[in-house]
Amino acid sequence: MNDADVVIVGAGAAGLSLALRLSAPTAAPAARRCVLLLDAPPGPLRPPPRTWCYWERGPGPYDSALTATWQRLRVHGPTGRATVGETVPLRYKMLRSDAFEAFAQGRLAERPAVRRREMAVETVRSVRGGAELLGTDAGGAPVTVRARWVFDSRPLAGLPAARTTLLQHFRGWFVRTARPVFDPTVVELMDFRVPRPAHGLAFGYVLPTGPHEALVEYTEFSRAVLSRAAYDAALRAYTEDVLRLGPLEVVATESGVIPMTDAPFARTTGASVFRIGAAGGATRPSTGYTFAAVQRQTRAIAAAVRAGRRPLPPPAHSARSRAMDAVLLRALDTGRVDGAEFFSRLFERVPTPRLLRFLDGGTGLYEDLAVGLHAPVRPMLRTAAELPRLARRPFPAP
Repeated sequence: MNDADVVIVGAGAAGLSLALRLSAPTAAPAARRCVLLLDAPPGPLRPPPRTWCYWERGPGPYDSALTATWQRLRVHGPTGRATVGETVPLRYKMLRSDAFEAFAQGRLAERPAVRRREMAVETVRSVRGGAELLGTDAGGAPVTVRARWVFDSRPLAGLPAARTTLLQHFRGWFVRTARPVFDPTVVELMDFRVPRPAHGLAFGYVLPTGPHEALVEYTEFSRAVLSRAAYDAALRAYTEDVLRLGPLEVVATESGVIPMTDAPFARTTGASVFRIGAAGGATRPSTGYTFAAVQRQTRAIAAAVRAGRRPLPPPAHSARSRAMDAVLLRALDTGRVDGAEFFSRLFERVPTPRLLRFLDGGTGLYEDLAVGLHAPVRPMLRTAAELPRLARRPFPAP
C-alpha cells in the first residue's frame, strides 16, 4: 500500500511549486492525486532564507507574495557607462523565499490533497509499483514511505562531471540608508565598476525596494568562493566608493553559491524517481537564474501526472540554449572573452525584452543568431570548435 500517489522531497521553490500545481483547484477532482510533501526537520538540511528573481509577462500566480517589481534595468560597464533598458511587456520580479513559503502554506492548507510531514530523507529506491523512501523523523525515529511517483529536489552531493564549471557566488546586504539614495524604479542588474578578480568576473547588483532600502550584492563568477571577510570588504568598497550611499544600516544579509556548469543533469534516478529544481538541471548555466525554469518544469510534470502519463520532467533548457551556454562558460573560463565587456555590450545593443527572453531560452533560432552577432565571434567560434575534444571532469577538476 502506498502512502501517497506522489511524494515530493523538499519544500523549497521546486517542491512547493509542484505541490501547488498538483493540487490546483482548477484541476478536475478525478485528475488530482494524493500528495505527500516531505520537508527536512529544522536544522542544517533546511536552506537559509534567500531571494529569487525572475521575469514574466503580465501578472503571475505569486504576485501577492512579491517584495517588488520593476520594468527598468540598468547595467554599468567597466568604464562607468550606463545603459538603461525598459523591460515592457516583461516585468522583473523579486520574491523572498520566506514570503513564497508563507504564500504556499496558506494555499496548501486549503487543499486536503496535500499532506506535509517532516522527514530527513536518506535513501530513495525503486520498488515494484513505485518507490520507497527511508529516513528519520524530527525525533530521529526511522520512517519508511512508499509512493507511485517521487520527485526529489534535494541538493546533489556533488556536481556531475563537466567540461567547464564556474561558481556564481555572492553576498548581499539588505541596507537602510539615512538619505533617500535609491531610485526604486530601476534595478542595477550588473555594475562592473568593481575591481576585477584575477580569474572570472565580478559585479554589483542592487534591488531597490524604496528610496532608503535595497538589497545590495557583490557577485563573482569564478572557480572558488571567498571568505566572508573578503565579501564584506568588497561590499563596503562598493557601497562607499561606487554607490556613495553614505551612512547606512545593514538589517539582514544573505549569501549563496550557484554552480554554472555544462554538466548534464540526470532527470531520473529510477523508473518512478525524478529530480526536480536545481538538482534536475533547472539552473541556467550562463546566468544562474532558476525560478522561471522551475515553473516550466513543474507545470509540465503536473500535466503529465493528471493525464496518467509517466511524469518525466522535460529538459529545463533547450539543447540549443545549453550548447550556447557551454561555449560562453568555456570562453569566460579561458579568458578569451572579457565577461564585463561581453555582458555590457549585449545590454547596450540588444533590446532589453529580447535579451531577457534570450536569457530565459524563449527566443527562436533567428533571434538567437541576431543576439550572437553582438558577441566576439572569433573567440566564440574557437571555443565552440574545441568543446567536442574536451573531456568531462569532476568538479573541482584535478
